[in-house]
Amino acid sequence: MLRVNKRSGWVDNVARCPSPNCDERPEGVTVDLLVIHGISLPPGEFGGPWIVDLFTNCLDPARHPYFADIHRLQVSAHFLIRRDGHLIQFVPTSKRAWHAGISQFDGRERCNDFSIGIELEGVDDQAYAEPQYRQLARLTHAIQRAYPVIADDRIVGHSDVAPGRKTDPGVAFDWGQYRQLMREQGA
Repeated sequence: MLRVNKRSGWVDNVARCPSPNCDERPEGVTVDLLVIHGISLPPGEFGGPWIVDLFTNCLDPARHPYFADIHRLQVSAHFLIRRDGHLIQFVPTSKRAWHAGISQFDGRERCNDFSIGIELEGVDDQAYAEPQYRQLARLTHAIQRAYPVIADDRIVGHSDVAPGRKTDPGVAFDWGQYRQLMREQGA
C-alpha cells in the first residue's frame, strides 16, 4: 500500500528524483485538486530518460530535434507513472510543482497552487497501459487518504484546467476504467 507522508510530502517506498522546478505553496492554500497529465518524449516514444531529464533540467537539446524547443523549460510534476507502472516522485506533495501552467478550475486560477500533478507516460490517442491504471488508482487512493478534500469530482485532466491549450491525458485515457479501479481500491 502506498502512503503519503503528510509532513514531508514524499510517498514512502517510491523512487525519488527531486526536481528543482518547484517552490513553496502560497500561505494558507489547501491542496484540493488532482490533475492527470500525459507526456512522452520525444512525442509518441516511450522509455528512455527524457522525461526525467526534462523535469530535472538535464535535457540535452542535441539528442533529438524536438528537444531544441523544450530543453530550457522549467517544468515538473509531483509524479510520473511509466508504461510498466513504475512510479517516480519528483516533488513532495507539500510543495508546488510546475505542471499545469496557465490554468483555472472552479473559478480559481493558478492550479499549481492547490493541486497535485501526476504524469502518465503516454499520448492522447494511444491507449494507456493496464499497469499505469493500477498504479494511478493506488497512488490516487494514497493521495486522497492524505488529502481527503480531493474528492472524486476534484480529479481532472490537464485539458480540464487548460482547455484550448492542452489536450492531455487525451481521448485514449479511460476514465471509466480508472474510476472502477478507484472503487476497488476503496473497498
